[in-house]
Amino acid sequence: MTYQPHGNHFVAGQLVNGDETFESEPASGAPSKYSVGRVSDVNQAVEAAEDAFNSYGYSSRQTRADFLNSIADEIEARADDITEIGVQETGLPEARLNGERGRTTGQLRLFAKHIMSDDYLDKRHQEALPDRAPAPGPEHKLIQRPIGPVAVFGASNFPLAFSTAGGDTASALAAGCPVIVKGHSAHPGTSEIVAAAISAAVEKQGIAPGVFSLIQGGSRKVGTSLVQHPLIKAVGFTGSLGGGRALFDLCAARDEPIPFFGELGSVNPMFLLPAAIANRASEMGTGWAGSLTMGAGQFCTNPGIAVGMKGTLEAFTSAAQEAMDAQGAQTMLTAGIASAYQKGVDEFGQCSGVKTLVSGGANDRDASPMLCRTDASVWLNQPQLSEEVFGPLGLIVEVENEEQMHAVAKKLNGQLTCTLHMDNEDTELARSLMPILERKAGRILVNGFPTGVEVSDAMVHGGPYPASTNFGATSVGTLSIRRFLRPVCYQNVPDELVLDW
Repeated sequence: MTYQPHGNHFVAGQLVNGDETFESEPASGAPSKYSVGRVSDVNQAVEAAEDAFNSYGYSSRQTRADFLNSIADEIEARADDITEIGVQETGLPEARLNGERGRTTGQLRLFAKHIMSDDYLDKRHQEALPDRAPAPGPEHKLIQRPIGPVAVFGASNFPLAFSTAGGDTASALAAGCPVIVKGHSAHPGTSEIVAAAISAAVEKQGIAPGVFSLIQGGSRKVGTSLVQHPLIKAVGFTGSLGGGRALFDLCAARDEPIPFFGELGSVNPMFLLPAAIANRASEMGTGWAGSLTMGAGQFCTNPGIAVGMKGTLEAFTSAAQEAMDAQGAQTMLTAGIASAYQKGVDEFGQCSGVKTLVSGGANDRDASPMLCRTDASVWLNQPQLSEEVFGPLGLIVEVENEEQMHAVAKKLNGQLTCTLHMDNEDTELARSLMPILERKAGRILVNGFPTGVEVSDAMVHGGPYPASTNFGATSVGTLSIRRFLRPVCYQNVPDELVLDW
């Protein structure tokens, strides 16, 4: 391996050793040792972030844009090392890591461009009304201001785009908020290289060093102390429902509760409407299998459930089954994720009324897909069938009629996405489903598959709980910057005292 990890934390521009170490668990190659995070590391990083906020939070948009672009440049300068260690740690293919690195730098550059237009500041102005009776009206200016230091938790399934310099970090830095990242132990070396890129950009741009810190994992105390630190003003998280809910509860229980922007879990159901499936069932079945097994099913937008009318699903099912039978085993991100996938496979196999069409499971870190089928009456009465299994597991749910399709839609928990596969003849049924699905998901698709979340001004990656903990927010796209801003009203304050006015 070209890059040799040093295993230290990055705390406000300094490399910091820990008292204890943990070993990485790479998919290939030898493990490396990394410092276990300590509460003292958290305290040092957060206090430095608060100091940095006094300058960075009031810096110009140009300064922040230059910084974001510099981070992107530094990441690209380390491209080969990032890909090499990322492949070794995660087992993801080289092309996937290269694409994700491009997505990461693209997000940084997008936010740099975004903040140079002041639209995100949502400026509002109420002019003074000196002649108003019975009392004059004051002048009001409203503008969005950064909230302060932000904690970000790296995601297991996206070592770049949702981790150290991913969307949460990029949007927080764009807003003017220093960031403390809690690295994910699934890819500590990848996190370390990206942290080095950010630190190099900090130095080159003359930014206060406390604007960024990376503290590796290895201990739950790191995450707990980070979200409970009184100087942390918000948390960005992508991960499991159990872990996210525990952190969410800690944020809510603080003396000063803070927002927890968690993206937690989703089964991303697809509704296969009659005309569409009559016209292109095989194409849809093959496409679903491809989306379902992409990346060993380790996407938060993995479409785990397909709902269609009884008597219309045979060709769709056959095509999906054939494609999944042909899919070989794929390496999962960690042994723990593989074990959880096997547990989900076992639980599905034990559900009454569920037929297994393709037997799957996990062997060490290698996962093979599983395909099951059931009817709506079974699905509606076994809540575990609507819960996410993180991996390539698909369930076909057969409904008797449109009324039962509506019942399935209404029974869904909050989702990141819902998809309608439809042709023109399905418009009336689709129209009747829309009011239900709009209340269930942050993104609704027609005739597509939800894996692959485009980074754009109009993207929403979030949804009602348990898809996320804040249904009014997104973790992808330029709107995500609003999570780390708050509105401030200035009454009769001269323009010279209002930054960016």
